[in-house]
Amino acid sequence: MSESATDDRLIQVEKMSIDQLAGGFVMIAGAIGSLLLVIWQSKCHCKMNLCYIFSCERRPPNEEEMKSLKEQGKEMKKKTDNMMKKENKILEKEDEILDEVESQKSLSPSSSTIKISELDESPRNR
Repeated sequence: MSESATDDRLIQVEKMSIDQLAGGFVMIAGAIGSLLLVIWQSKCHCKMNLCYIFSCERRPPNEEEMKSLKEQGKEMKKKTDNMMKKENKILEKEDEILDEVESQKSLSPSSSTIKISELDESPRNR
């Protein structure tokens, strides 16, 4: 009769190693953590109590807080726009400098070289 009882089981669990057990625990803890994260980041009022050890309450922002957040967002956008304008000016200046350097390179290479005889006539050697 014990043989028929073992055959009727729907799930048979094999022995597992300690690393498999740890992996299962991490997966379960991650699932619970992600669920709590979704609840915490939601815009609704929620209260969490973890076995009477940790209790936390989250309320959505009121109208005054929303106005201040909107103002902060506008200020950040202005700062970002100013930074982008400055960066674009710098990039334009860099392009001008690179164009100038390229145009000087395209000139004849003999005009940019110094003759050795000119170096010999320097004031130090006299």
